[in-house]
Amino acid sequence: MSEQQNKKTVSKAVVISRDQHNVSRRNISDAALRVLRGLNAAGYDSYLVGGGVRDLLLGQQPKDFDIATDATPEQIKKVFRNSRIIGRRFKIVHVRFGREIFEVTTFRGPHNNLNVVGDKGQQNIKGLESAQSNKGLILRDNVYGKIDEDAERRDFTVNSLYYTLENFVILDFTGGIQDIQEKTIRIIGDPTERYTEDPVRMLRALRFSAKLNFKIERRTLEPINRLAYLLASISTARLFDESIKLLATGHARKSFESLKQYKIGQYLFEPTLSAMETDFTKNEQSSRLLDLALHNTDLRLEEGKSVTPGFLFAALLWPVFQMYMEINKKLKLTKKQLFQSSIDIAIERQLSYTAVPKRFTIAIKEIWRLQSQLERASPRNICMIFSNKRFRAAYDFLLLREQSGEKLKSITTWWTQFQISDELTQAQMIDNKKSSYDKKKTVKKIKKLQVQ
Repeated sequence: MSEQQNKKTVSKAVVISRDQHNVSRRNISDAALRVLRGLNAAGYDSYLVGGGVRDLLLGQQPKDFDIATDATPEQIKKVFRNSRIIGRRFKIVHVRFGREIFEVTTFRGPHNNLNVVGDKGQQNIKGLESAQSNKGLILRDNVYGKIDEDAERRDFTVNSLYYTLENFVILDFTGGIQDIQEKTIRIIGDPTERYTEDPVRMLRALRFSAKLNFKIERRTLEPINRLAYLLASISTARLFDESIKLLATGHARKSFESLKQYKIGQYLFEPTLSAMETDFTKNEQSSRLLDLALHNTDLRLEEGKSVTPGFLFAALLWPVFQMYMEINKKLKLTKKQLFQSSIDIAIERQLSYTAVPKRFTIAIKEIWRLQSQLERASPRNICMIFSNKRFRAAYDFLLLREQSGEKLKSITTWWTQFQISDELTQAQMIDNKKSSYDKKKTVKKIKKLQVQ
């Protein structure tokens, strides 16, 4: 694009000059600045865009810095040798500097000549730059345009702000600055059309509302329950990624409450939501455990600690597991069969909604299996339990169970003391447990003889 054309396009934006905003290069990653400068030096326009600009305006430190440019993916790749093009539906370029990876996207344009394909269109879109299913879902979105067109293609106004190193101004094409000031989530364009193009935008609306503590504008909110069914067309792998963004980025508790409030929650966590509504004795405790787990997750992230999806999903699916433990009691199963079948059903049901990776389902099963071992630890297997790599997660889960109302105080107290003791004290605790264990065995033998 010529310099004159670029000025004409940029003139459509509200320009927020450096003295009118609080975005500073000091708060932008040095590597992100290198990407912006590298594109500019190669003759391309480049902008920091999206959540990074939004968060900087709100005085928060962004997790990611995304960049938009008029360079095509192939041109971007020529500028940065440390980059690769990814994606088919939506081509982006990953530029790597050390441990940092930056998403660089080419300005998107309108789909004036959209290729409409059938429900099985994924098989017929090879070679197409743009494609849409006959139900309105965008299958390919690689039509390039100008910056103002790119702004209109973004999801929400608060994510459609462009920061440039040229005079350090912010360009606002959609009223994002005002919505940030008014703490409002507003979709760009017609809500029904935009949600139909990509139903995940409904989840994003709830996520940004929870994360930023913003209200969702009426028109943006109104179609969500009506169009929730569209999420059934989204892959379970993508829905798992979205579930992690909802629950593992610092606003899990509030996000889950929103999912319970709107129908879209049924397309992520239907097994859990259904189990929490059933009438069985441990339902209330399981619900409290989940609420505590989500609250603790938010606290850990606030303190800069890590969280694991395996532990999160172990808490999320605990009500489902408990429900099936009750249901399956009617079957003539051994304790081991009852336990295993309940685990399998609970996890399989969730997999039909979100594709939880195998490494996390293994962790879920191990955390649950260790619960019974922690409760009924014998002197012979205490050391084996303690050396298990999932011990700490299982112990934390045991604490959640006790805090949610289960009567496990003596067990959690014993394991807490065991962990903080030196080896000599641990050996003594095991010996004491042996004496107690032997006494119980003797009592059982005597009772058995009396019966005979």
